[in-house]
Amino acid sequence: MDVKLILQIAGVLLGLLYLWLEYRADIRLWIVGLVMPLVHGALYFKAGLYADCSMQVYYVLAGLYGWAVWQGARRRAARSDTPEAPKKASAAIVHTPLRQVPALVGVYLAAHAVLYLLLVRFTNSTVPFWDAGTTAASIVAMWMLSRKQVEQWLVWLAVDVVTVGLYFYKGIPLTAGLYALYSLLAVAGYLRWKRQAAR
Repeated sequence: MDVKLILQIAGVLLGLLYLWLEYRADIRLWIVGLVMPLVHGALYFKAGLYADCSMQVYYVLAGLYGWAVWQGARRRAARSDTPEAPKKASAAIVHTPLRQVPALVGVYLAAHAVLYLLLVRFTNSTVPFWDAGTTAASIVAMWMLSRKQVEQWLVWLAVDVVTVGLYFYKGIPLTAGLYALYSLLAVAGYLRWKRQAAR
């Protein structure tokens, strides 16, 4: 069996598990998030998606950070005096504060520009603009996820929609199909987290 196909299948299975755990705001998503980048990194390197490949290092680091942040919230909840507080704190899903939006947009634009220049100058990427754009948006979305911000789902939705076309173009259709499913689940996740944040 082709290595690229095996990596796609493994990536799809891990991606589905990760999405289910993220949808449920389950802390175990960060464990899957430490394994999944290894598979996707190998796949993206073989497909010539170098920014996406290098992004997997960030995903590992962001996964460790997200785990620490969510664990910290869980520990603070356990020390709380009221019996209902742990439940509330461990599920502390919030909306992105408006004051953070300019900084998030600024990080996206800066990361997109830097990644694009690196891809053009140092790689043979045939899709530097799109590869850099989805990678930059993913950096922002992962930080928002670590903070349990509802709107992270909207950023992921934008990434997923663009990625579907990009991955079909690069000849990894199973992974493109996974991202099509991600797009649908991003809508469901947004609606679920929005309801939970309103409680």
